Amino acid sequence: MRGAARSDATTNGAAVADDQPILSVRGVTVGFGDKIVLDNLDLDIRRGEILGFVGASGAGKSVLLRTVLGLNKKRAGTIRLFGLDVDEASEEERLRMDMRMGVLFQHGALFSSLTVLENIQVPMREYLDMPRSLMDELAYLKLELVGLPADAAPKFPSELSGGMIKRAALARALALDPDLVFLDEPTSGLDPIGAAEFDELVAKLRDTMGLTVYMVTHDLDSLFSVCDRVAVLGKKKVLVEGTIKDMLASEEPWVKSYFRGKRARQLDLAGRT
Repeated sequence: MRGAARSDATTNGAAVADDQPILSVRGVTVGFGDKIVLDNLDLDIRRGEILGFVGASGAGKSVLLRTVLGLNKKRAGTIRLFGLDVDEASEEERLRMDMRMGVLFQHGALFSSLTVLENIQVPMREYLDMPRSLMDELAYLKLELVGLPADAAPKFPSELSGGMIKRAALARALALDPDLVFLDEPTSGLDPIGAAEFDELVAKLRDTMGLTVYMVTHDLDSLFSVCDRVAVLGKKKVLVEGTIKDMLASEEPWVKSYFRGKRARQLDLAGRT
C-alpha cells in the first residue's frame, strides 16, 4: 500500500485496530419497490488505501455509496464504520462517525447561492461551534490544500470552471479533516489533463493526510494510476476485487471486457503489487 495510514483513529474514545477495515459491509441488500439493486453484498475498505469501485452503468455503485452514508435504507446486512455497527451506534457515536467522513458528490454538488468559501464552511457550521474568523481561516487553508487560489473564495459556483468546481467540492469534503473520503465520479467532465491533475491531488492528500479513499469511477486512468485496489460491482454484488494486476488476469466476462477490451489501457505492471 502506497500511503501511510493513521494509527491513532478512535471511535467514542476507544482505539480502532490498525488491521481492522475502516469500512466493512456484510450481506447488504438494497431495493426500491420490487427491484433489488444490491443483494447480499460484501465489501471491505482498508485503512489508508484508495479503493476504486467500478461497474456497469446502473449497476448500483452510487446506491451502495448512498447506503453507506445513510441516505438509502438497506433491507438486510450490516455496515461497520470505524469499528462500530452503524445500526447499533448511539446518536453521539453516529455524529462522530459523520464528522470523520467527507463526501465529494458527482458534479461537485456545490450550493449555487453560496460562495466557494461559504460552501467549504457548510460542514463547519453544521458540526462545530466556532467564530467566523476561525472558519474563514480554516476555509482558506482548505482552498490552498486543494490547489485553488485565494481569489476563488468569493466566487460563486457559476463563475468556476469544471476543474475548479471539483477542487472546491473536495475542499468542502476535507473541511473537518476526515479519516474517510468518498469520491463519486470525481474526474467525470474533466479533460484528460485536468483529470490527471485531480488524480495526483487525491494521491498526494492520501499520502500527506493519511486518508482512506473510496472512489466510485469509470475512469480507467484513475484506476491504473492511483488506486491500490479495485472492487467490481456486478450481478448485484462484488464480483471481483484486488489489484489492477488481478483485474487484468480476471476471466470474469465484464471485467475482462472492461480492463482488456478494445478501449482498455495497457500498463507496464513492473513494480505493482
